[in-house]
Amino acid sequence: MPRSESLITEYDPRRGVLIATLAYEYPRGYRVPEHSHGSDQLIYAVGGVMEVSVGRSVWLIPPHFALWIPARTTHSIRMPGAVSMRTLYLRSGLATGLPAGCTVLHVTPLLRELIVEAVRIKELRAGDRLHGALRDLLVRQLETASTLPTSVTLPTDQRARAIAERVIGNPAERRSLAAMCGSSGASVRTIQRIFRKEVDSDFESWRRQVRLMKAVELLVSGRSVKEVSFALGYRQPVAFVQMFRRVLGTTPKAWIQALQRLKLK
Repeated sequence: MPRSESLITEYDPRRGVLIATLAYEYPRGYRVPEHSHGSDQLIYAVGGVMEVSVGRSVWLIPPHFALWIPARTTHSIRMPGAVSMRTLYLRSGLATGLPAGCTVLHVTPLLRELIVEAVRIKELRAGDRLHGALRDLLVRQLETASTLPTSVTLPTDQRARAIAERVIGNPAERRSLAAMCGSSGASVRTIQRIFRKEVDSDFESWRRQVRLMKAVELLVSGRSVKEVSFALGYRQPVAFVQMFRRVLGTTPKAWIQALQRLKLK
């Protein structure tokens, strides 16, 4: 992951504190510029969708999910709509069972309440028994949370990057790669070679991943499977369902129903 030489340390846990927190309300279109922290970070929104960028990787994070960002990882955040963000800053080394790289984590109802309570307290101090119990339970929930493969990597080549950004901006784009190459100044063969080299994927597989990332956002927002499939450019919902099942191992309907059951517990 990209590393930053200049850190923002004002939010990191101070002496005697193991977990610091921040609650903030962001308006639509707001962008947090590139920065990093000296502590591990959990970015979670109780409302709204966040677009988080780390180097050439991009994640769309809807409610019910959070992004784990290891210490000193440079990242930026864009708010496509209004966002109610709740962030935890964990002293480095506190959550040793979490991945070394950025990871999308499923936020269960219990984990959500633990995050909200930690933010209400503001700081979990090392010498407080109640804070220690909350910290241990919170870290355990983070370390056992299920993950979600909803990131995409952008190519660095300007021609391929322009096509990639066009797809991200409009996942329903149905034009073939050949049609999009017409304005890029490169052949289909060249663009495919760039994608395989720079993002380790052919273009169509990469486009499916973009659509999956957007599908998660739309499903969580309450859109039906049929609505989501058409919003992503599929002519028939069955094609969308097959793509979703191929990547996540279940149908969109079963996946969102499982989330709703967890929410009601």
